[in-house]
Order: sequence, then C-alpha cells, then structure tokens
Amino acid sequence: MRGRMAMKKLLLMMGLLFVIFLAACSNGGEKATSDGSSSNGGKEQAEVKIISHFFGPTPPSKDSQIEQEIEKGTNTELNIEWVSANNYGDKFNVMLASGELPDLMLVPDPFNPVFRQAAEQGAFWDIKPYIDDYPNIKEGIDDIAWDLTKMNGANYVIPRPRPTDGEAFFILRKDWLDKVGLDVPTTSDELYKVMNAFTHNDPDGDGKDNTVGFVSYVGDTGMGGFASFEGMFTGVNGEWALQDGKLVHSAFLPGTRDAIEYLAKAYSDGLIAADFASLQISQTKENFIAGKAGIFIEKSGALQEVYDPISQIESGFDFKNLLPLTSINGYNPKGTGFSGGNAIPKSVPEEKMKKILEMIDRWMEDDVFTYQKQGIEGIHHTVENGKVVIDTEKTIKEAIGEYNQIVYVSDPYASTVKPTFPEDVQQLYSYIQDERAKSSVVDIGTGLESETGVTYLPELRKDLTDLKTKIILGSEPITAWDDFIEELKNDPKMQQLTKEINESYQNR
Repeated sequence: MRGRMAMKKLLLMMGLLFVIFLAACSNGGEKATSDGSSSNGGKEQAEVKIISHFFGPTPPSKDSQIEQEIEKGTNTELNIEWVSANNYGDKFNVMLASGELPDLMLVPDPFNPVFRQAAEQGAFWDIKPYIDDYPNIKEGIDDIAWDLTKMNGANYVIPRPRPTDGEAFFILRKDWLDKVGLDVPTTSDELYKVMNAFTHNDPDGDGKDNTVGFVSYVGDTGMGGFASFEGMFTGVNGEWALQDGKLVHSAFLPGTRDAIEYLAKAYSDGLIAADFASLQISQTKENFIAGKAGIFIEKSGALQEVYDPISQIESGFDFKNLLPLTSINGYNPKGTGFSGGNAIPKSVPEEKMKKILEMIDRWMEDDVFTYQKQGIEGIHHTVENGKVVIDTEKTIKEAIGEYNQIVYVSDPYASTVKPTFPEDVQQLYSYIQDERAKSSVVDIGTGLESETGVTYLPELRKDLTDLKTKIILGSEPITAWDDFIEELKNDPKMQQLTKEINESYQNR
C-alpha cells in the first residue's frame, strides 16, 4: 500500500512540474531554438544536444574523430552528454522533474510510469505522423518494435532496433544426440526422450552415471530458463495470452499446468539438475560447459564463450555440436525488436524535430554508421587482402561502440551468429533462425500498463514461481496448483489487473 501511495505522490508531483514545463514550451519553445543551426558551406548545420548512457569505463571523448565524421555525414554539430549506465536512471528522473531536457534523450524504458505520464501530457513529440518521410528509420526498425512501444496509438520514442529472432531457446549437444542414436527433437515427447537418454545412456562415453538431460535456473519472480517449457505447452511467450480478442493471464492456461507436470516428472526421473532451484545463471552455463548436462537455454550468438572452454576440455570438439533447436511443439520465442528508445521533447520546434529525424535517418546509412562499427581506416582498422582488420584495443579505448547507444542499425542475425564463428556454423545457425522465424511468438504483454499491477504483479510472480518450483521438486502435489488457480480466479486484484491490462491493450 505504501509503495502504491508513494508512486501516486511521485506521479502527481511530476504532473504538476510538467504543467509548468509544457506552459514554458508553448510560450517560448519556438523562439528558444529559432536558430538551432549554423551555416556550413551554405547548408544549415543542425546543432543537436543529446543525452545518452555508456557502459564502458569511459565514454567517447569530446574531440572524438568518430564523432567528427558522424557530424560531417549528418551535417550536424553534436553536443553529447554521456552518463554512466549505472546512474542514468537517476539522471533521467531528475531531468524529467526539472523540465530541462536536451533535443534528443535516451529512454531506457519507454514504459516507465513517469515517462509515460509525461508523454501522455504532451511533453514529447509523437513521431508516428512523420515516420514515412524517413525510410531508414521506418524500415530499419521492425514493425513489432513500433507496435509494442505505442501508447494510445502514438509513438513517443524511436525504438533502438534489435533483432526480433534468435532469442534464447534450447541448445543441445549434437554429439551426445548422435551417441544415443536419437533424432533432433521437435515435440515435447521427443525432447523428453532426449533428456532421458542424456541422463541414463552415458552420452559422454565415460562409463559413469554423471550427466543429466537439462540444466537451468529459476529467478525470484520468474521461471528463468524453464519458461521455455511453458511456452512449448501453451504456445505463449510471456504472461499474457490472446484468446477470443481478450488477454488472459498464462497461469490460467491448461498448458501451464501441463508444463509443470512435465517438469515434475522429469525431475522425479532425474533428468533435470538436482540443484536447479539454487543455481545462478552463470552456473547453468558452467554445468553445460563441464559436460554435466546436455541441454540448456541460450542465444546461439553467445555460444563462442561456450565453445572455447569446451574445446579446451575436449580436443577436436566441433562447434556444430552446439545445436540450437528450431522449435518444440511449433513454438519458439520472438524478441520485441527494440531495447529502449530515443525521444524528442516537445520543447524542440517542429522544424528542428524534423532535422533530428533527418540526422538519425542519415546516420543509419552505411557510410556513416560504419564509423562506429570499425572506425577510420588507418587509425582504427586496416584492410588486408580485402578484409577489414580492426584494432580492437584502440576501438575499445576510444569507446567508439558507445555511439550504438544513440543510433544503431540492427543486424537481423546479431543474436544468432558472430563473425568469429566458422563459416559453416554461421550458415547453419542462420538457416535455423530463418526456420524459427516461421513460428516464433512475441510477448504481446510488453509495455502494457496497469496501476494494480505495479504492486500486485511482483507478488503474484513470486507466488507463482515459488509454487511451480515446489511442485517440480515434489514438495507440493499438482493439486496445489489447481487450488491456487481456483483462488486466483476469484481474486479481486487479479480481476482488476486483467481488466486494466485489457484496456491498455485495446488503447495501444
């Protein structure tokens, strides 16, 4: 209750501040930057103040050569304030409260209630009416990202694009599969047989009973890697399923119960790491690398750090023995296509707002964007036998990759393959992603708003996770799930949550 009241007070205070801020925008916004540009050889050079975050030890320097090239390519004069990602959330809230906003600002979470309220009160430009004029912005960002970041039909952020396919899913040891004489599984029954064989049929050939089929972890308020099992039974990615035009919480789906029973049987049969409930994410990977388990959950694009240590342990290990599964029961998860976004405050006049969109559109062109990928020839990379050889030490030292926090052009296969992978592995993994894309499922609950959910959802998630884990471990019977769901159906908070989530979905 105290948390909800505190949130209401914060939003009320922010609302009052935005009334003042918006009044200032309407009275003087057009004059304040009547000349947010300067002459550059007869062309208008836009001056753009940007705030973003950085993840490395230090951000790019003020006199960065990369930044100078970006400025030339986009005909802009950039004034970038870099804030450590560790502190950006606090800085973001302070900026919103003060009303002193840059021309372009990073919004790490477009569904942050404070940002959402500010946007709905008119503090930021809805760029939806303008997107068609900027083809790189429109086509370089997946439709899913534009859809999921909408608020009441408006796009207040330019999503930072990310791949939509290639999400974390089942990875198995193909050499173990060959050893036990089974085909690549495509159904839950086939997957169970593989896990059983990986546990009981000595897949590593050492003559010892020291392997299990699957290893993963559970979080405090979510099932971690075990969520993939729920997805393969429900066909749903996330907490909400669309049924007959309405959203229903996935806990109510029969498939969720089926998944819990499936996992409880697998645990009882010894097919899952016995200590899964206490494992950390890093430990699940360590178990897989050490050859203690034959299946875990990961993005294939992250498998270099799995292959390298395994190849040190097992001489001659083939990278292709790390096999991503395409789908189970026709299901695999799709990503949202974005990671945060950038917003343009309404204090920026319309003409300058268009120049900023033009800047981003031009920045996404390969001849400009390539600077933050590989730097400047002769300084950050050389060309040898027609191939670009990057001076990694220099690019890291100058933090040129941090410009990706402002503008990024997403490689659709970035979550799936890396340039360091062998060519045949890149081809195999790319093919698997293409096949996954035919059936991948997005989390349609992304970004949906519920005042009740602010305090109720964390409690519900913890309760659901605790009960599922107990049933899998065998300390509670499956009937405990039935009893819980029956109570949940009659819970007024759950009913209110469902009502609000559906209203948010209809208004998106």
